Amino acid sequence: MSNKRTIIILIADDDAEDRMLVKDALEESRLKNNIHFVENGEELMDYLYHRGKFTDKDKYPTPGLILLDLNMPKKDGREALKEIKSDDHLKLIPVVVLTTSKAEEDILRTYDLGVSSFITKPVTFASLVDVMKTLSKYWFEIVELPKL
Repeated sequence: MSNKRTIIILIADDDAEDRMLVKDALEESRLKNNIHFVENGEELMDYLYHRGKFTDKDKYPTPGLILLDLNMPKKDGREALKEIKSDDHLKLIPVVVLTTSKAEEDILRTYDLGVSSFITKPVTFASLVDVMKTLSKYWFEIVELPKL
């Protein structure tokens, strides 16, 4: 496992408490990946296109995985997902929706747009840690990700 490259996780979530809980859960699951955060869909697209405050590609490298909340201000996760999956370079990045939504419409729409997985945020921290352990084992130990 040590010969694998470090994969950047980019988390797009407008809720500061949720961002901290996900970060803590990833650390609790002993994940060694670098984690970057953006707070809305516009920031997410700026990060991915290296615009605005994200122009430094060394400081803000292309992520190997995006954890995406659907309900965010400025540009929501659905709009950002559509934009990501319509870009020839960005569409290779796996996107996992991590949201409070359980709406069948959101599940169908995001898969239709090309999301890799849809996860409803667990209610308890212990459950979130379990989800992050499973997520990190799957994405960083089991599957082969494209080199971006």
